[in-house]
Order: sequence, then structure tokens, then C-alpha cells
Amino acid sequence: MHSREQISHDEYQKTADWLMSQTRHRPQVAIICGSGLGMLADTLKCQDSFAYSDIPGFPQSTVQGHAGRLVFGELKGKTCVCMQGRFHMYEGHSLCKTTFPVRVFKLLGVETLIVTNAAGSLADSLQPGDIMIIKDHVNFPGLVGLNPLSGPNDDKFGPRFPAMSGCYDKGLRCLALDIAKQLGVASLMQEGVYAMVGGPNFETIAEARLLHRLGVDAVGMSTAPEVVVATHCGLRVFGLSLITNKVVKSYEDSESVNHEGVLEVGRLRSHTVQQLVTELISRMEINNNNTINTAV
Repeated sequence: MHSREQISHDEYQKTADWLMSQTRHRPQVAIICGSGLGMLADTLKCQDSFAYSDIPGFPQSTVQGHAGRLVFGELKGKTCVCMQGRFHMYEGHSLCKTTFPVRVFKLLGVETLIVTNAAGSLADSLQPGDIMIIKDHVNFPGLVGLNPLSGPNDDKFGPRFPAMSGCYDKGLRCLALDIAKQLGVASLMQEGVYAMVGGPNFETIAEARLLHRLGVDAVGMSTAPEVVVATHCGLRVFGLSLITNKVVKSYEDSESVNHEGVLEVGRLRSHTVQQLVTELISRMEINNNNTINTAV
């Protein structure tokens, strides 16, 4: 199911055209909000908001903590579009549908994609409430052929074999670390490797131990497919994981994780994430040739 469905360029264009007919905003930055982090959209000024169910071609989000709205607006002088809720493979969506909005964003003129997620910590140095800037990922579904780029390549979006070695922009990562120091939250921040697993169940102890031995710092059930498609499209990507729990790696540990706890940490740390992303967007410089640089 995940590898066979194909979406034509005309279908992406139809959705982009509909959105452009409904709002005057022409976004330069897109933000995808993970579980419990949808408050980022609330900071946008002069909002135009659309329920996913009203947007032609858009899937529907079914997960608690994902509002299911696309919000356009202004933030620190930049025009943004924000997804309050993303789509997941475990909901039954094909990977083409899971990543559908990213290609629509490209057609809207977006140049930078910010992805956020809630993740479990495998690294001993990462505690619940910490924020991990993603420097790289392990896309486990992709390694076994569940890749949103499977099937005929659409050359209008990107090349057949895109490189992923630099998909998380180094300049934006450095800028975010600098901003964290200025905000006084550097102790909560570090860089790390994110792994995507299929879900919807949380990991077994054996799976957690395997991931840890492979060098994974945090694990979740999203993000990697969106980043793959964004990189294929030529978008610049910044990603962060809010660490919401410690992944159990010991058979003697009686702790367990649940989605309600994930959402609660999101609520507790939402203001810090909002500050960080807002300041990051504020410090992006957009040139006349539509490329974005970072002002440190």
C-alpha cells in the first residue's frame, strides 16, 4: 500500500492553487508541528486557517494532540504556513499522502521547512523536557523499501537519487544553538540522531537496546519521510525533537510510556519551543533571489 500509490504533479498543483485562491499569504517558511506542539501556529499574526477536511487532496489527522488545521500568517516579518498536526504511516496513510503537504508547500513558494516532533530518549544525556536538534536521522521504514520517493520520479520536484548526507541544514542548527544560549536554555539543548520507526506501539526493550547500540539518540514515529521529500524538493530543513520520555532499555525497569504523558511534557515545554522557533525564523534573512541565509 505504501509504495504503490502515486500522486500526479497536477494533483499537488491543484491543492496549491486552491490554497493560493483562499489566502493572500505566500509563505516562505513551513512548520510541521508534532504531538503537543501545535501552539506554534497560535503565534502567527493575520491568520488564515483551514481545516484539513476542507483542503482538496489533504489527508485527515486522527491522532490526539494534532488539531488538523493548516494555518497561514506572519511571524517576525516572515510569511509562514503551519501544520497543526501531521500525518503518520501508522494511521493507514500511504507515504505519498503522509508527505503530501511538503510538495504542496514547495509549490506555494516555501524555501525552508521546520519539523518538530515528540520523541523518546535513548541517550543517557537526554532527559524528558530536553530539546534535541536533529543533526541526522535513521529512516527504518526507508531502509526496507517504504520510501515516499518510491515509484516513478517526478523530475519537476527533484532528481531520481537525491543525496541525504546533509539534509538537516548545518547553518540553521548552529543558529539554533546560538539562540538557545541567548535565551538562557542552552542546558536543555543538544544535537543528536533521530530514528523513525513505524509505530503505533512504543518500542520493546530489545528494540530500544538495538537502536541505542546503533547510535540513535531519540526515537519517534514521524519526520523522516517529510524530510526525505523536502530534501528531494530542494527545501532547507531544520528539525527538533522535544524529549518527552526515557525509552525503557532495562528489563528491571518498571517504567512505561503513554501518549498522555507525551502530551503533558509538550504542554510544559511548549513556551520554550515556541520561543526558539520564533527567534530562529526571525533571524532568517531572505534575499531577493529567494535564497535564505542565517544571520548569526
